[in-house]
Amino acid sequence: MAVPEVIPIAYEPKHRTETIGRYADGQFLASITYAFPEGFRPDDGWEEHKRLYTVLHTFDSEGRYRDSEVWCAGTWAEQQRDPYGDNSVLSRARIHLAKLLRSLPRRSYTDIAIRPFQLTVDGVLFGLLTGVDEGEAWAELYPDRLGFAQPWDGTYDT
Repeated sequence: MAVPEVIPIAYEPKHRTETIGRYADGQFLASITYAFPEGFRPDDGWEEHKRLYTVLHTFDSEGRYRDSEVWCAGTWAEQQRDPYGDNSVLSRARIHLAKLLRSLPRRSYTDIAIRPFQLTVDGVLFGLLTGVDEGEAWAELYPDRLGFAQPWDGTYDT
């Protein structure tokens, strides 16, 4: 079976797809995720290259990509220096995500269905990419690394 033109993503509260849904102008997919720039090879100092991003992608009601807001809250190294403070990297990312979500009028959390898209920010690949490996069609959300495949019911694998 080929990759569908529009790929369903199931809303799962308290899991990795808890911040997806619909709003007045279409659909949204938001997350907080760590990522390395493309081509990065782990070595000494990797902690400064692993960055935490707050991401909000928007789509029209048919799942066509509209826009993204991608914001870097800081690095893994910064998070380790202040892991629990109100000004920690993770706290800043969560606060920014809440602000982005509040900006979406008539927001509701529910299943979505979107078309593949991609963009690169700070050397990091973001998007929903598709392909076929050994005859098996797949879609993967980057940099979150959520994989989708048959039966294309919106559930994901990590």
